[in-house]
Amino acid sequence: MLSSIIIRKELKSILLSPKFPATFGVCSILLLLSVYIGIREYKAAAAQTGSARQLVEQEQREATSWGGVENRVFREPDPMQVFVAGLQNNIGRLSDVSPMEAVKLTHSVYSDDPIFAVFRFIDFAFIVQVVLSLFAVLFTYDAVNGERESGTLALTFSNAVPRARYLGGKVIGAWLGLVLPVTIPVLLSVLIVMLTGVPFLREHWIRFATLMGISLLYFTFFAMLGVLISALTKRSSVSFLLSLVVWIALVLIVPRAGVMAAGQIVRVPTVAELDGQIAAYSKERMAQLMEQMEKRWQTRNAAMQGMSNEERTAYREQHEWGWLEEEDNARKEMQKEIDRQTAKYMEDMRNRKQEQVRLGLALSRFSPASAFQLAAMQLAGTDVNLKTRYEDAMQTYRQSFNAYREKKQQESGNTGGIRITVDSNSGISFQTPREAGTLDLSDMPRFEAPKIQLPEYIAPAFIDIGLLVIVGMMVFAGAFAAFLRYDVR
Repeated sequence: MLSSIIIRKELKSILLSPKFPATFGVCSILLLLSVYIGIREYKAAAAQTGSARQLVEQEQREATSWGGVENRVFREPDPMQVFVAGLQNNIGRLSDVSPMEAVKLTHSVYSDDPIFAVFRFIDFAFIVQVVLSLFAVLFTYDAVNGERESGTLALTFSNAVPRARYLGGKVIGAWLGLVLPVTIPVLLSVLIVMLTGVPFLREHWIRFATLMGISLLYFTFFAMLGVLISALTKRSSVSFLLSLVVWIALVLIVPRAGVMAAGQIVRVPTVAELDGQIAAYSKERMAQLMEQMEKRWQTRNAAMQGMSNEERTAYREQHEWGWLEEEDNARKEMQKEIDRQTAKYMEDMRNRKQEQVRLGLALSRFSPASAFQLAAMQLAGTDVNLKTRYEDAMQTYRQSFNAYREKKQQESGNTGGIRITVDSNSGISFQTPREAGTLDLSDMPRFEAPKIQLPEYIAPAFIDIGLLVIVGMMVFAGAFAAFLRYDVR
């Protein structure tokens, strides 16, 4: 009974104060605007991907030979990016698939439109991480010392009021006062997503519900933090400044400091350095190929010494396609070596990068803001492993697509070579063999986006959920211990 009275009193004071309309107005504007923008961006990305895929398919149908069949694969947008953009806009959206080039995601949103990289997008995760955590601190920074300054704390404890019940009632009342102005905008956001036709499936709603639970844990921590600081100080002005400093450190400084420290500890080659290594190796192997090819042609020319012009022409016509096939096989073997070396370079870079990421995330997790952000990105599928998942899937597809194209070339008798004819009257002419009729692409392998099961989204987030629970309990225990020794006079 006593606890419910304290909860109602605290909740009533919040509802009648300027805090409630200010919180409701800011949350409503930001949440609804972020969802609206997220829906537009998702639909634009889906439409753009569909149009680009149709263009690639049209180019493939217009190809005149199997050697001319080119391909491009695309990263599919995820409906959850409406709420948590994560690294969605930082990572490239497509990659060319060819025998000569390795898989590389390009054309990210931020590279195509740098203005968005300057100001970034506001999503639900950002609002919870920054705005709601700040409101949580503002709601509770004077939960104890504010009552002391007004004299109500001494008056309350002039009666036989258990301190545990009083503190629990204050915390629950403040927590409800923060949840209520957020609930309505969240429900409206869900309704907008349903009405606009965003393809949210059952697993998406489960992931979204889990995200809501993590959000509650996150700003509960900051509500507890405000109570702890209020119980450690005598004046509300001091607790306000101290709470603001701690909030800035936890939300803005610690996550970035952890990543910066990891970048200094673990050295990772830049993309430019990696491209330089690959280009240098490719240039070296190409020079070796040209040198070997020159020697082979010298040997072939030596075999034609002493022949008449008619004999040379007949000899060339008899052997030139065999020579071209030999050169094409040598080129393909060289390309396989380049691919193997490229894979080694990329694997080394990926291992170093993963080590750096693991260290950076471990250091940044000293902040609950990082734990929340990582858990939200994991649930949305826009986490730090998004690029690796797609590049691995695209690399596997590249191997199957190249094998398919090479098989079709061999079946058609066209290995993709170029016929060079030298005539004293017409000069030098180049001919690319054409296939008879239209190419049958019905059995061509299709790229499939990497599939992730629901437990694979949720399980990695348990680490960060556990961290939020632990630090929340620690802060509550600290606030309770501080309040038991607090001088109410």
